[in-house]
Amino acid sequence: MSKYSSLWEYIQSNGSPSLRLTFKEIQNIAGIPVDHSFLKYKKELTEYGYQVGKISMKEQTIIFNKID
Repeated sequence: MSKYSSLWEYIQSNGSPSLRLTFKEIQNIAGIPVDHSFLKYKKELTEYGYQVGKISMKEQTIIFNKID
């Protein structure tokens, strides 16, 4: 089980074509802060029908997009 499983499940259950979450929201959902290891784990999200779109360090947001 991935340390981001709860986040992936949240994104999947949302069902939106595109979802924008702040780092703070992600920390609240996953129970851990977004750190550099997120880049390693993000590929797991495709198993849930989504992919990581844009990561904005300036705005501290991540956009998740549904895979067609």
